[in-house]
Amino acid sequence: MKRDNIRNICIIAHVDHGKTTLVDGLLKQSGSFSDHEVVAERVMDSGDLEREKGITISAKNASIKCGDTRVNIVDTPGHADFGGEVERILGTVEGAVLLVDAVEGPLPQTRFVLEKALQKGHKIILCINKVDRREIAEDRSRMDDVVDKTFDLFVELGASEEQLDFPIIYASARSGWCTTDADEIPALLEDDSAGDLAPLMEKITGFIEPPVYTPEQGLRMQLSNLAWSDYMGQLSIGKVVDGKVAKGDSIFCIRQPDGETEKKVTRFRVSNLFRYEGNRQVEVDSLESGDIGILAGCDDVWIGDTIACQEEAECFPQISVDAPTLKMTFTINSSPLAGRDGTAVQSRQLRERLLRECRANVALQFEEGASAEEFGLLGRGELQFAILIETMRREGLEFMVGRPIVMTKQDDSGNRLEPLETAVCDVPEDFTGDVTSLFQNRKGILGSYENIADGRVRLTFDIPTRGLIGIRSRFLTLTKGEGLFSSKLKGYEAYRGDMLVRKNGTLVADRTGKTTDYALASLEERGVLFVKPGTEVYEGMVIGECARENDMNVNPVKPKKLTNVRSTGSDGLVMLSGTRDMSLEQMIEWIDEDEWIECTPEFTRVRKKILAANMRSVIRVPKKS
Repeated sequence: MKRDNIRNICIIAHVDHGKTTLVDGLLKQSGSFSDHEVVAERVMDSGDLEREKGITISAKNASIKCGDTRVNIVDTPGHADFGGEVERILGTVEGAVLLVDAVEGPLPQTRFVLEKALQKGHKIILCINKVDRREIAEDRSRMDDVVDKTFDLFVELGASEEQLDFPIIYASARSGWCTTDADEIPALLEDDSAGDLAPLMEKITGFIEPPVYTPEQGLRMQLSNLAWSDYMGQLSIGKVVDGKVAKGDSIFCIRQPDGETEKKVTRFRVSNLFRYEGNRQVEVDSLESGDIGILAGCDDVWIGDTIACQEEAECFPQISVDAPTLKMTFTINSSPLAGRDGTAVQSRQLRERLLRECRANVALQFEEGASAEEFGLLGRGELQFAILIETMRREGLEFMVGRPIVMTKQDDSGNRLEPLETAVCDVPEDFTGDVTSLFQNRKGILGSYENIADGRVRLTFDIPTRGLIGIRSRFLTLTKGEGLFSSKLKGYEAYRGDMLVRKNGTLVADRTGKTTDYALASLEERGVLFVKPGTEVYEGMVIGECARENDMNVNPVKPKKLTNVRSTGSDGLVMLSGTRDMSLEQMIEWIDEDEWIECTPEFTRVRKKILAANMRSVIRVPKKS
């Protein structure tokens, strides 16, 4: 039977195509906020890191009222590194709104999320967003080309006849209006207040199928997300597929990993139930089939577990995501400055923290390290690791991380295979040569060259995943910040040979102390410095990038000798030409395999794995990544 008064949908798109802005508009126009309430922009991006970086990191739920129908909406990340968030959430919805930029068109992540939605059999509503851009006003045919390319993408991904018959909405999420008729766009551009998002709401309630349930079936619910409350403990988020659950019920959490015959069953009593109204959690007495809600009462839960009213109930298939492609090593902080800024955790505590993260994020996998103090974390990309590291730093923890390593495979013949990415670059035409050279030096192969408009071109490369480590910042430098870059995992191909990790060596402090301007002034000609005068350093800490290929041990704490002799001009202030301030993401891209990043709540430092200068060579052997 169908639950006609509910619709469950997700908003999917490439990064920065306007998903969160569209959800903001739907929440505001559906009356989710009071007239006097002050509502921040991108209200669904509630995390500090999400607001700082301007991207959605984790999938979030909301609910709006469209007449008598309640629409549960899931806002998903658009960055490829967080694709696991999209994959695990698609099982809780019956349809999706696919956002595509009216100028940029379908990009790699558009293909990824659309492919996953079509595989689930979902109906798709195509929303062409940002139709108020200047480029569309000058040339309306570009918008029609985007629709044609998106249709071609549906066909290429094997969409069924029913899925190909998708409705098209033209929208300006920022201005809060949409239309099903492209000819109405000029009038709406002249008067933003003349339109609203009602056409999209009508399409959602009329086109997307309601959830289906079996009346005689008892409670069955699959968990798609986890949260934590200081008052109620572990919170389990998912969709009630069949049956009903009420506060105080005694029910079971059932876990059966793929490939195993035995089930792990935990009995517990439901202490609290919540449902979404707007972006808020509202306590309710019961949840019924079709509802997406929150359940409290069981601490031993994992994403993908089945909640049921009977111990012998059939489990849902485990939520599966694409295999990770990168591995990063985490270890305890063993530097001389450990414990000064935060909590220098022991290996046991670090292990527990990483396992807790893997339990809440199915796209991450935990792996024991080479020693008792090292642990491996397998994931999708550098940004995914950087977000986790920054989160742990803000929790007050101290630890160290190494350079990401690409996960390779072997085929049946024993040949080495490596992950390959499709990288799409939108750049001004003047920078085409430099960008092509950058990608080719990292084993990339140019697949297509397409003129877009306004002197810009779109380059598509097939490049090994290891070639993308550290490429983003260099790409932005080459294009003077005007280039757009995105990538998607294509598959595995034969290993393309060795490549240099980093061309230049490092300047390494050979003793402990505080840096002086006198010492740093004499080191400037040796390379680029990372530290300022007065910075506390220790033996083995990297203080700069050497101008040569090899490492160089230097003394950055040397004071100026005091004498009785004075002369005009010799005792003036020392003027340094400046230092390079690297973010955490840039450090992850920059470090080599013999270096750690020391992460504390206050500082991120680069250091050698072997601190003692007399125990390591300064001659760098080209590393094979």
